[in-house]
Amino acid sequence: MDKNAKKSSSVDLDYSLEAVPQDSSERKGFWGLFVVMLGFTFFSASMSVGANMANGLNFSDFVKAIMIGGIILSVYTGLLAYVGSATGLSMDLLARRSFGSIGSYLPSALISFTQIGWFGVGAAMFAYPVSELTGLNPWIFIIIVGALMTTSAYFGMKGLTIVSFISVPLITILGVYSMTLAISSGGGLIAMFDKSQGNMTLFAAVGMVVGSFISGGTATPNFVRFSKTKKIAVVTTVIAFFLGNSLMFLFGAVGGAFTGKEDIFYVMIAQGLTIPAILVLGANIWTTNDNALYSSALGLSNITKIRKKPMTLVAGAIGTLLAVWLYNNFVSWLSLLNATLPPVGAILVMDYFLHKENYKSDSEPVCKINPAAIVGVIAGALTANFLKWGIASVNAMVVAIVCYLIGEAIRTKK
Repeated sequence: MDKNAKKSSSVDLDYSLEAVPQDSSERKGFWGLFVVMLGFTFFSASMSVGANMANGLNFSDFVKAIMIGGIILSVYTGLLAYVGSATGLSMDLLARRSFGSIGSYLPSALISFTQIGWFGVGAAMFAYPVSELTGLNPWIFIIIVGALMTTSAYFGMKGLTIVSFISVPLITILGVYSMTLAISSGGGLIAMFDKSQGNMTLFAAVGMVVGSFISGGTATPNFVRFSKTKKIAVVTTVIAFFLGNSLMFLFGAVGGAFTGKEDIFYVMIAQGLTIPAILVLGANIWTTNDNALYSSALGLSNITKIRKKPMTLVAGAIGTLLAVWLYNNFVSWLSLLNATLPPVGAILVMDYFLHKENYKSDSEPVCKINPAAIVGVIAGALTANFLKWGIASVNAMVVAIVCYLIGEAIRTKK
């Protein structure tokens, strides 16, 4: 690393525009990184997926879908974790090597847009049900939670770690307690799933598990680049994505079977646990929203070359002010947007293992635009949206890799 980068990193502990040094004091051990990654996967929308699965599968197929989908997610994010930790680079700085210095603006814009969108949706997801309970205007809660979440994300990994250490045990304890009560009242898990309509295929369910968080998983390098070792990065990521997602699916499945609702928040309300319900909902959304805002700020930083902290304030303000609009309109775009990010992650991993020499902390992007990477993302996204066979995100990654390798073959022959 040159002197200017070292000086810059000394005042920017988020390392917005450079690699995290291997000897940095900001590098984290197992537990510090694990709670951040687990908090990232504790995502309310995954409960909706679990509820839909519970209404369409028996218990045996539900478990199979979680296992198979969890393995696919874990392999994808585990590879990204390895690359992020080995290089110390964020997703956006990795993209500068694989997509080119200007080409990287495409993945940065995609991750920023989707994560700001999810931030706004998350703020509204908290505000509306709490507004129903209190009778107060939902904008009061949107502004409060938007400001609080933006503040904690502003402080980078330290803020994310503090929030996660508080929220993860809270969500886990209260969620398991509520789920246990629901299972007891519903006559057991098997009996609850036996009420399912049984009209969903195992293949479709696996696709739902993978698609639920693979777009967010593309941002994995943003967090694990702070890991002390590659082993810690991979292990914490794989466990977090497998365990965290599975718990969210299970919470949602039990809620869907017990109350007809698809969120543990409403399950707890039905059980007379109003205050715990608010705490769980707030903690659940806070952990994921902080990670989303952090990633969106890094993406904007790569595009504007303004460091992460001011970009966090910009992204937080946009997400907060547009929360209601995003809540009512953004989700309909998610199938399209989610299809664009898995190809990005697949190309990042492939390019790293083919060109490790380009990923040294002091190396510069080898080109301005890598056409093969750009075409790979576009072709992968189109495939995911129009091919009706298989798992959409997996199809997108396969097509993206094929396009990228063809482009590499053409380039090396010149």
